[in-house]
Amino acid sequence: MIDLRSDTVTRPTEAMRAAMARAEVGDDVYGEDPTVTRLEERVAEMFGKQAAVFMPTGSLANVLAVRALVGPGEEVLCESAAHIARAELGAHGAVSGLTMRTWHHPRGQVDLGQIRTLFAPDLGPYFVQTRAIAVENTHNFAGGAVLPLDDLKALRAFADEAGCGIHLDGARIWNAHVATGVPLAEYGAVADVLSVCLSKGLGAPVGSLTVGPADLMAETRVRRKRMGAGMRQVGVLAAAGLHALDHHVERLADDHTHARLLAEACGLDPAGVDTNIVVLPRDDAPGFVARAKAEGVLVSAVGPTTVRLVTHLDVTRGDAERAAAVLATL
Repeated sequence: MIDLRSDTVTRPTEAMRAAMARAEVGDDVYGEDPTVTRLEERVAEMFGKQAAVFMPTGSLANVLAVRALVGPGEEVLCESAAHIARAELGAHGAVSGLTMRTWHHPRGQVDLGQIRTLFAPDLGPYFVQTRAIAVENTHNFAGGAVLPLDDLKALRAFADEAGCGIHLDGARIWNAHVATGVPLAEYGAVADVLSVCLSKGLGAPVGSLTVGPADLMAETRVRRKRMGAGMRQVGVLAAAGLHALDHHVERLADDHTHARLLAEACGLDPAGVDTNIVVLPRDDAPGFVARAKAEGVLVSAVGPTTVRLVTHLDVTRGDAERAAAVLATL
């Protein structure tokens, strides 16, 4: 099978497994795992932030990042197809007690006009107040679309003027960085807090980080423990992340090339594919998924008329070409 369902399906390489096997470890709840500490310090520095907290999942990283800015009964704004709104099982409301309103953009982009209209200032004890705006770069359900840095800077200026925070869901920020050449620290500068993932394009088996100011990350570490996500000798997983940062970032360009190859085979304009995700309109998405599986290609239905293809570390050029031939026939 050629698996194009997600970039979460990758398996650690032999070199990554070796790095995990020799990792120096300690009890991370006591702050004594040196490999975790090294990963957290490195990622914080990459994004120009003071601190980072290692998380087992991207969803938890997002939940705790947003919670660092937004309290119970307060509001976060995001795009209508954002991962925090559509794919985290309502955790932000269920766990953090916050509310959410959304703007819509077909490419998941910042729409400052809509954001200005939605934004709710402090009007006293009668209305919910907007405490943060969340953006996603790259935007998963918009086909891995990159958010332009100028738009993010304009949003930062608005947030400063309005007195609210910005959360950047950077699960695939590495893809945006490789596709555009924008330094990671410049992406970090537009956000108060952000989440970054190691287990998607970078190919680690587990792990994300929440990144931000030292005081907010200290609170986040407490909340992580309160939610049962304190981890012990987790340096074996942090070592996978460090290996990924050393060896798997620049090669994301190959995934982007393979995604454009698939798009062209399916009759789409490859210029519209920013990174490693292709969104394919089909009248019967579940039926298309079943037919592709019968031909040895796994893809996902992310809606009744929408199929998603995702390239990743485990998809070679030959795999992409074979999958393209199958999908073009279908």
